[in-house]
Amino acid sequence: MADAKVIPFDDDRSRARRRPPARTGQDAAVRALPGQQGPEEASMGQEPAAEPVVGPQAAEGEPGDAERGAVGGGWERRLAGGLAFLRRRVTGEYEVDEFGYDEELTEQVLMSLVRPLYEKYFRVEVKGIENIPAEGGALVVANHSGTLPLDGVMMQVAVHDKHPADRHLRLLAADLVFMLPVVNELARKAGHTLACAEDAERLLKAGEIVGVMPEGFKGIGKPFSERYKLQRFGRGGFVSTALRAGVPIVPCSIVGAEEIYPMLGNAKTLARVLGIPYFPLTPTFPWLGPLGAVPLPTKWTIQFGEPIATDGYAPEAAEDPMLMFNLTDQVREQIQHTLYKLLVQRRSVFF
Repeated sequence: MADAKVIPFDDDRSRARRRPPARTGQDAAVRALPGQQGPEEASMGQEPAAEPVVGPQAAEGEPGDAERGAVGGGWERRLAGGLAFLRRRVTGEYEVDEFGYDEELTEQVLMSLVRPLYEKYFRVEVKGIENIPAEGGALVVANHSGTLPLDGVMMQVAVHDKHPADRHLRLLAADLVFMLPVVNELARKAGHTLACAEDAERLLKAGEIVGVMPEGFKGIGKPFSERYKLQRFGRGGFVSTALRAGVPIVPCSIVGAEEIYPMLGNAKTLARVLGIPYFPLTPTFPWLGPLGAVPLPTKWTIQFGEPIATDGYAPEAAEDPMLMFNLTDQVREQIQHTLYKLLVQRRSVFF
């Protein structure tokens, strides 16, 4: 498979799909699918250039545009778009940024795969999406739970589908994610990157929405008895990054993820042998085998809180440990308070 074109991250094209450059007639003829679009139209997933004849020029007895659209225009467009998409995958005529983010694959495939889980299975309700700015960078800080990191994926779908400005969330992930086969490649394609200050700062200064879950494995792997009790937020590195970039911090509280895999125990010896942070023991896993890995269909709520501004601080404020401690504690307390409030408001775990 041909390599994709890499876009410098500070180029505006990293956040907007563009038409690939035109090619010579001979090259275009080779790349075009038989009976489908030419290379420029296909690269954008558009309809063929030849349009059905309409109006008085239409042949007698032939359907016009409206009739064609009603009969088969929809599936024809989807088929043409799908074939064009596959063609770009094979020939490498798609673009990624320097972190590996593939906007087209994320929009057309990855989001479509996880959206049924978001809409139908967990029935996610989103509140406060307007607190994420319509433009410019912002750091979304959320609680982490659920044994498997499905909460990060659902938060990404929430921002993608609900934000009126069509923002995309770039999650910071642990190094373990990028050590796993297949998962590594999918994470990069979806816009995730390693949870380090340098990458996060570059993304924020480029005007991206960045998501971080400071609890890390301590949050996602905590026992069910400690559900919705926030773990330690580290040393406040995320606050320092936001201060350097001068972007607001948006606290995010997620309710519903704690119950999808109630973690009753941890096989620590087996976890050490496998080289993973923990090996969960739930009411269904590993006792039911692969069936035990199916999450429970809990009802989720994701609430984005009021942003905490950082652009009013001096540049040297990022090196002030007391300020970082205070801001970290403020973010943590706001998330914890909202979690308790959402728990009081929900009717049940599943409805």
